[in-house]
This record gives sequence, structure tokens and C-alpha cells, in this order.
Amino acid sequence: MAALEQWPQSGVPDKPGAWLMGTAKHRAIDLLRRNARFERKVEELGRELEVRQEIAIPDVDAGDSIDDDLLRLMFVACHPVLSTDARVALTLRLLGGLTTDEIARAFLISESTVAQRIVRAKRSLAEAHVPFEVPQGAERAARLSSVLEVIYLIFNEGYSATAGNHWMRPELCEDALRLGRVLAELAPNEPEVHGLVALMEIQASRVRARVSSSGQPILLLDQNRSRWDQLLIRRGFHALERAEKLGGALGPYGLQAAIAACHAGARFPEETDWERIVALYDALAQLAPSPVVELNRAVALAMAFGPAAGLELVDSLTDEPALKDYPLLSSVRGDLLARLGRFEEARSEFEHAAQLTRNARQRDLLLERAAACAHPVRASGRDSPAPAPAPRATLPSWAPR
Repeated sequence: MAALEQWPQSGVPDKPGAWLMGTAKHRAIDLLRRNARFERKVEELGRELEVRQEIAIPDVDAGDSIDDDLLRLMFVACHPVLSTDARVALTLRLLGGLTTDEIARAFLISESTVAQRIVRAKRSLAEAHVPFEVPQGAERAARLSSVLEVIYLIFNEGYSATAGNHWMRPELCEDALRLGRVLAELAPNEPEVHGLVALMEIQASRVRARVSSSGQPILLLDQNRSRWDQLLIRRGFHALERAEKLGGALGPYGLQAAIAACHAGARFPEETDWERIVALYDALAQLAPSPVVELNRAVALAMAFGPAAGLELVDSLTDEPALKDYPLLSSVRGDLLARLGRFEEARSEFEHAAQLTRNARQRDLLLERAAACAHPVRASGRDSPAPAPAPRATLPSWAPR
């Protein structure tokens, strides 16, 4: 399958047999690691709770049961005795397979703060003698938002890896998608469940187009849209339609899915309805305000109304404490400055962003853009720089809260 997807674009390698064997080996290793991680996390959670109380999972009606073991454990860990942030941090660490560093990046807080939350959460569960049982009825509904956030953040880490040598971690995207689909059948009348599934389906449709055959990142406006997975897009649109039919205004996940749908519905980048995307980000900023939502909104403003409009909003975020070490802030600012022809400032921003990121692929991309700003194309042999290059979506249309 990998060969059928990649060779038409990159060409048949010199040693196709070795290529196939190497690819199969890497896929097998990823699968083994994922299974081992899941088994290890189940054992860890079981040991911690077993010492406090004998495990007792009540009988439930077949139609109300959670058949997925990992999803069951997520509902167990998201206990109301914990704060929302503590529930999510603990579940991401124990069951999501994310490190404290990756969780800190998702929350835009320090790694030590995440570690303290996890330690306090474990202590609180022990002191409250929390039983190891799957919640039912209203109690399960009360934990739903925390479980949704866990799934959301697992997908986000897979879609844009915090660190390492890979632009993405597709196995995390697949895990999150599977959990979301199971949850959609478990809670068919919850619009935000369908909104999250729609968001993940549409975003996952771009995975093959986001990386070149050599593993280099390909930004949104540069992607070959014929490589977007149309089946996933149709599934995403269907899930979004289910969310809308349940009535009421769209929630945060539904709004982000609607933004993703604007991109998925455009056959070519220039057909993208950026003004609608701005309106959707305006609604999202009202419903779930955060500095990262504002940063995304700045990108949309720049695409709809010009880079100066986006830069004005980005500049207002430079003193935001949560974005102090967030590489995408400098990356977006560099992109907008380059489009305005302010290449020296743009170069500095790209280099600063490269220093902040711990993802090798992202660092290479940022340094490449910095080098391009250091030697802008000259127009007609004159010393003045050429007009700013065509806009490039430095920040994905969807990013964590």
C-alpha cells in the first residue's frame, strides 16, 4: 500500500525489494510498540487502583456498554473528584502514551506543572478511595467532555509531533480516530462527539499529502489535493452533518470541523472561502477563547484581508505568556513579515522559531524559510526585493486550544 501511494509520486526506488522490506519493518515495529504501550498502561493503571480497592466493574446493559478497553479506562480515569485539567493530564499520561513534555505543549504550560498535576491527581484518587469502575448514565455524561479532550489532544500530537524526527505520528491519529468513532456510536445524541469525529476525519484525510517522499513537511497551500483521502472527507462531512442536525449552535469541536470543511471543499487553494473561515474563528474565539485560537484567526485574517491585518493581531499576542516559547507564534509572524517584503525581520522570526521547536522536520523547514529571506529573489536585476512570495499557511487551520 505504501508503494502504491508513494511510488507514482517519487518514482520506483533503485532497490524496490529493500524499500518494501524496510517499510514493512518500520510499520511492524510501530504496531508492536503501540500494542506494548497499551498493555503497559493498562497494567500500570490496574496496579495503582488495585492496591486501594478490589476491582469491581458493575454489570451494565449490553446496549450501554463500552466495548473498547482503552475507552473504558479513559472514562474511569476522568473521575469528577479531579479537576478537568488534572483528569486530562493524568489520562493522557497513563493511557494516551504522551510524555509530560508533549502534554505541556498541548496546554501551553511548563513540564513541571504537568508533572505536579499528575502527581496530585494520583494522590487525590487514592485519598478518595475511587473505585475502578465504569461510570453509567449521568455520571458518564459528566465525564464525556474530559474524554473528548483527551482524544482531541492525542490526535493533535499525532497530527503535529512535538519533538523527534518525524513531522507526524500517524499511529496516534489512528488511535484517536478509532476512539472517536466508538464514542460516536456510544453517544449518538451528543453533537460535540460528532463534531470531534468530523474534525479528525477531515484532518486525517490530508495525512498522505502533508509529507514528501523524503519525509519533508508540505504546508497546506502547497499540498497536492488529489492525494487527500476523499473517503475520510466524506465521512467527516457526514459526521459534521450529524452534529448540525442534533440542533443548537456548533460547539468548539464542531466549529473547528466546519473550518476544516472549508479547506476540504476547495478543489484549489484559491477557492478557499477565507472570509467564512474568519467568521468561524470569530465564533470559536467567543466560545472557547485562547491565544492559539487567536493565532489561527490571525492567519485566516491575513489570507482574507491581507498580511497587514493578520500581523496586527499577531503583534498583539507577542506578550502573551502562554505563547512565550510557542514556535508557531514566531513562525506565523515571520510568514506575514515576508509577505510584506520585510525579509530581514522575517528571517529573524523564522530563526527564533527554529530555536524553539524540538521537531527536527519543523526546524529544517523554518531554517529553509529563514535562508530564503536572507537572499530574497531580486526583481528585474534591481537591488530592491521582488514582491512578497505567494502566501503559505505556516500554521495549520486547526491547532490545539
